[in-house]
Amino acid sequence: MTFEKQIVIDAKGHLMGRLASIVAKELLKGQKIVVVRCEELAISGPFFRNKLRFQRYFHKSCVFNPARGPFHFRAPSRMFYHVVRGMVPHKTARGTAALERLKVFDGIPAPYDKIKRNVVPEALRVLRLKPGRKYTALKRVSSEFGWKYQDVVEKLEAKRKVKAQAYYEKKKAVLNLKAKAVENSEASLKAVNETIAKYGY
Repeated sequence: MTFEKQIVIDAKGHLMGRLASIVAKELLKGQKIVVVRCEELAISGPFFRNKLRFQRYFHKSCVFNPARGPFHFRAPSRMFYHVVRGMVPHKTARGTAALERLKVFDGIPAPYDKIKRNVVPEALRVLRLKPGRKYTALKRVSSEFGWKYQDVVEKLEAKRKVKAQAYYEKKKAVLNLKAKAVENSEASLKAVNETIAKYGY
């Protein structure tokens, strides 16, 4: 990635571990990153195997006082954050500062739905997994273990997509009108363009 003020990554279709490793490296370099649609992340392997793996993980607790941790988040965005945290030296000042530069969201909330979103080719499932290999959607695992907002996020995403489609159609119509206006003005500006061309413009 080239250094920018802020990078917005659309997590749909990415492998969770591969995306987390790239995000962790960029955060440590000083890059601010926002990851949206974390519920659409993929984990390699069949659903049943991943379910058993997460079941073992969610049952780990502190014997002395379970209220002190470890805390197992159920929301996909927090699960992704936890994976990134494991790849960053989060107990040092440098690591803490790096994690403060990361924002994670389920769905695409208001300020980021109008900002250009990027993908990370090195972490895309279609490029990294062999065809036919099984994978699991993170939202399915999360909802199995207590994430209650899958329906809410899907409803909000459906509304956002309708708005985005309307905006795109309007933008396309404006661009078509501009193209027609340029075509119509070419005939009347032909003499002017020829004169300008003589002077090398």
